[in-house]
Amino acid sequence: MTAESASGPQASDSAPATSPGGARGHRAVVTAGPVLTTGRRPTPGGVSVGPRPTAVFVDAVRAGGAEVVPLGPETRGLVWLSYRDPAGLARVLDENPGIEWVQLPYAGVDAFADVISARAERALPLWTSAKGAFAEPVAEHALMLVLSLLRVVPQRVRATAWATEQQGRSLYGRHVVIVGAGGIAIELMRLLAPFEVRVTIVRRTDAPLPGADRTVPVERLDEVLPDADVLVLAAAATPGTAGLLDARRLALLPPTAVFVNVARGSLVDTDALVEAVRADRLWGAGVDVTTPEPLPGGHPLFDEPRVIVTPHQADTPEMTAPLLAERIRHNVRAFLGDGEFIGIVDPLDGY
Repeated sequence: MTAESASGPQASDSAPATSPGGARGHRAVVTAGPVLTTGRRPTPGGVSVGPRPTAVFVDAVRAGGAEVVPLGPETRGLVWLSYRDPAGLARVLDENPGIEWVQLPYAGVDAFADVISARAERALPLWTSAKGAFAEPVAEHALMLVLSLLRVVPQRVRATAWATEQQGRSLYGRHVVIVGAGGIAIELMRLLAPFEVRVTIVRRTDAPLPGADRTVPVERLDEVLPDADVLVLAAAATPGTAGLLDARRLALLPPTAVFVNVARGSLVDTDALVEAVRADRLWGAGVDVTTPEPLPGGHPLFDEPRVIVTPHQADTPEMTAPLLAERIRHNVRAFLGDGEFIGIVDPLDGY
């Protein structure tokens, strides 16, 4: 993708959503992204919503200023709402070559990797994701898992008698390693600030991430694991991150460390994680994503008293719908020439 890097502070692309009772609600957490050169901008036009239009997202397209059109020759932009039907998206693009911009529904685009890579050499369509839009609820979930594990909540909720052994560790002053440098990492650092932790960010490069005490490239992950009290995975699922946390790297963590995965299950060797917990080589593990997914009933992770498994619900439709709607509205405006796109996907990098 031909693009120029934009500089600037992290920002929200929306006002906070208001929930019942007047609560603040969630808002997107985004970083400065690429500014498209003239030759990379899609042609403004009608926008279709598929595979099954939903009123809140159709309204978001209209709020952005575009005409909602049936899928066909007039379609120039496409909002695709199904994560489970990449084959359907590929078919729609093949049948409608006039589509020049596609908005995908989630931050992770790994389900569409084949569809995107098959068109990586083409100038268009431009791909955008919900990258950063759901960072707040996911980071909130990650913090919940970290605190629950440190305070041995999994054991406590399974207990059927009063425990006499004193257990539990504090988060204050600990060393937290976060793999990933996107919106989830940024928001998680903000939530961790009151605990006065040291944060090490692991990312593709050593370019400093504001707010982190240290930033290291992924090639140095092995160096920081032995000193980690908490390890959180919040990176994109790509061929380069598949199996990132294997048996060897799990063994580098101290036995007092807790591990949390809110990224994708493919980043972790699940069997190795089971063995690490069983062998008391981890204080605890919390996973919202797994391989396989859904995790089948009777899987050993469900039986481990120091493991929390949540069923890929770090964010729920109630939380994400207004955030995705705002991302759609913003990017429709950019599609029509008013501002810059947020969440641009690099087809070569896969996120």
